[in-house]
Amino acid sequence: MKPIACVSIFFVSICFICLAMVSTTEPVKLVNVGVILDIADEWIGKLCLSCIQMAHSDFYATHRYYSTRLVLNLRDSKSDLIAAASAAVDLIKNVAVQAIIGPQDSREANLIIEMCNKARVPILSFSATNPSLTSPRNPYFYRIAQNECAQAHAISALVQAFEWKEVVPIFIEDMYSEEAISCITRSLQEADVRVSYQAAIPQSAVDYQIVQELQKLNNLTTRVFVVHMSPILGSRLFAIAREIGMMRTGYVWIVTTEMTIQLASLSSSITDTIQGVVGVGAYFPKSKEFQDFQVRLKLKSQQENPTIIGSELNVYCLWAYDSVTALAMAVEKAGIKEFGFQNTSTDSRNTTDFEMLGVSLSGPQLGDSLVETILRGLSGDFSLVDREINSPIFQIINVFGDGKRVVGFWTPKIGLARKLDSTRTNTGTGTYSTSKSNLGPIIWPGDSSSAPEGWDLLANGKKLRIGIPYKTGSFSEFVKVEYLDGNDGIASGYCIDVFKVVLQALPYPVSYEFFPFRHRDYGNLTSSYYNNLIQQVYLGTIDAAVGDITITAQRSLHVDFTLPFTGNEATFIVPTKQENKKDPWIFIKPLTWELWVTSFCFFVFIGFVVWVLEHGVNKESRVPPSHQVDTSLWFSLSTLVFSQWERIHSKLARFVVIIWVFMGLILTQSYTASLTTLLTVEQIRPTVTNINQLIQNGESVGFQYGSFSLEFLRRMGFDDSKLRAYKTAEECDRLLTMGSRNGGIAAAFDEISYLQVLLSRYCSKYTTIGPTIQTQGFAFAFRRNSPFVPDFPRAILNLTERNKDIMKAIADKWFMNGSLCPQPSSVDASYSLDLDSFRGLFVLSAIASSSALIIYAAAFLCRRGREFMQFYSNDSLW
Repeated sequence: MKPIACVSIFFVSICFICLAMVSTTEPVKLVNVGVILDIADEWIGKLCLSCIQMAHSDFYATHRYYSTRLVLNLRDSKSDLIAAASAAVDLIKNVAVQAIIGPQDSREANLIIEMCNKARVPILSFSATNPSLTSPRNPYFYRIAQNECAQAHAISALVQAFEWKEVVPIFIEDMYSEEAISCITRSLQEADVRVSYQAAIPQSAVDYQIVQELQKLNNLTTRVFVVHMSPILGSRLFAIAREIGMMRTGYVWIVTTEMTIQLASLSSSITDTIQGVVGVGAYFPKSKEFQDFQVRLKLKSQQENPTIIGSELNVYCLWAYDSVTALAMAVEKAGIKEFGFQNTSTDSRNTTDFEMLGVSLSGPQLGDSLVETILRGLSGDFSLVDREINSPIFQIINVFGDGKRVVGFWTPKIGLARKLDSTRTNTGTGTYSTSKSNLGPIIWPGDSSSAPEGWDLLANGKKLRIGIPYKTGSFSEFVKVEYLDGNDGIASGYCIDVFKVVLQALPYPVSYEFFPFRHRDYGNLTSSYYNNLIQQVYLGTIDAAVGDITITAQRSLHVDFTLPFTGNEATFIVPTKQENKKDPWIFIKPLTWELWVTSFCFFVFIGFVVWVLEHGVNKESRVPPSHQVDTSLWFSLSTLVFSQWERIHSKLARFVVIIWVFMGLILTQSYTASLTTLLTVEQIRPTVTNINQLIQNGESVGFQYGSFSLEFLRRMGFDDSKLRAYKTAEECDRLLTMGSRNGGIAAAFDEISYLQVLLSRYCSKYTTIGPTIQTQGFAFAFRRNSPFVPDFPRAILNLTERNKDIMKAIADKWFMNGSLCPQPSSVDASYSLDLDSFRGLFVLSAIASSSALIIYAAAFLCRRGREFMQFYSNDSLW
């Protein structure tokens, strides 16, 4: 034998001897672990038990040199709370397990958690998905599964993708399902989706109870339902829904992970009843390891459980597999030297089994090691965040044919996606999307490929309930209700006609009936009639409100408004008075005092400039100083009235005079036109010109009862004692005629639409003054997320932009033509010319005159520079 071979054999023998010595001196530590399952449950209990056993054998086949080894101790919960609790007590007290895998039900887990907390024994559940289990009060509970609340945002994104505005959840009537539905409801409401009703069905419900609840749902207008219940009760629900016609075209059914995880366990007869259902399911990558495991599990199931052979595994089995792997790694990594319990009971005679449970010496250390465990499992990347598996990805599935098909995915960072991109999923690059274009084609109930609208307004012949204001004699041009011969009220008016025309423009027919809304509290200043009407819409007493309803920010918090169909301004209206034409000083009014003063100053300035420019070249200007001043002023003034006869020799002076004559021509002609208007046109001016006068003089101001105007007046600084409410245009006219000193009002504040009615009736008796407040105009109010809200604005835009003749015809029908009335005018505002109108001319004249002076001075200094220097040297400059 060669020397090298001998050396190799020697070293190999040495290694085996060392390993044998180590194995002899340090035996493998056996760690007891409890497993609590419902063995009678084939698709979770039996199947997951097989996965747990395979995980145990697979792990130690590849980690045979570990110093620790899990020993599985199986207990059957028999789907009973007491049996599950007894199994946990037995495992902790008699077997001294260091951890428990299971149970598979949230109710059982909630009971066992109390024991594990007391004994400090970690409990790993792969199927108890209730959100409350991982609270800080349960530090030894580890969820190796997705929290039921994690799917809430995925469901919300799916609803947003198809723009459904109302959803009804259907769930099992117990505290655990209610917590999950609470998460889903909260997520939907954050996305502005209305949850108007929740249907709770008892676990033990018989068929007729399910029929009653479904018929109640069928009477609602919404057609989008989210089902959160077990496959057993869920399959019964869908079978009955199919019988009563709720699985046809137009309906939307969304199921949660509670059902989608176990779709493979449903028979073909049940699958036929859920065709077109959309669901949110847990995602796991189908790696090569997963495929190999699936083949081996099928072979094992053929021998042990031939009745549960299926085409695919449920994710519970994968989570159970990863639970064993993670626990085995955590036990080894913890490096615990001694596994045992410390007995805390001092008297065993008067204590129960629960009180006699000891405290695990290794529980806290094992729990910390479990949290730090990271691995690549069959279900994907395994890590725990807040003692829950970090698996945020969901798949969107569609039931069609013999099974389900994946139409998309959802992740917290990118939202909906047709395919998973590992780079975008991990980094979150890109924007969050809820677009339906990111989903594949979906077959809906009734074998329809078109997405349902999500609502049916004509369900069971139901009519839309429309609330309208009922105010006796209060601006009846907008809304009027008449009762004839004891019949139902007949509604008419401008707003009613606009509403009917908009309904005709909708792409579908709508049945409706009007409900006049009465309000008795007319005497209370703070009472808002229209706010109470909006409140009825918010409470669901009526479906919509139609009338002269103004959009306000406060009202929009409770209802959804359409686009406005009227103007959007509010202002004051005040009485007018006749202007007195016998004013002896009327010739001064065409110009404001600023313009008079500026013109006089320029007379003097232009005369001075011409005198300076002519003084050296015009012999006629060499006269005594007093005569020179008279001549200069006379020259500048005479050019505005008639042609002057004085000869001008300086070219610079001629340039200045040309500009001045041009300016004077414009000024005199404007003065003549304004004075002519003052003397010939009939003048009507307001009694009050601004609101400051009203506040300072303590005048009373009116507003229409029930409108939003009251709040605006308070913000402007008006005291409540000076505010008067009126109900009709006639009452407003009477109060304005009386005046503030006689118990009436000096002004009224209202929207332009109402003021136009008043002005069209009383013509030039009143006029409007500022300020003008911007409002949102009149609009129709619907319940939040009403399916009408998207369609009504489009119809209103179509009428106001493309069919203006229709809107004009409606307006002419109900309102008098106010354009025939003489329009009030204001003397000061309309006919007094101010300085701003001529500012450019004055600036031009000033520049021309100043430039001429500068040029003249420069030329003068150049010509007389030598003499100037001589005078300066002899100190005789003057």
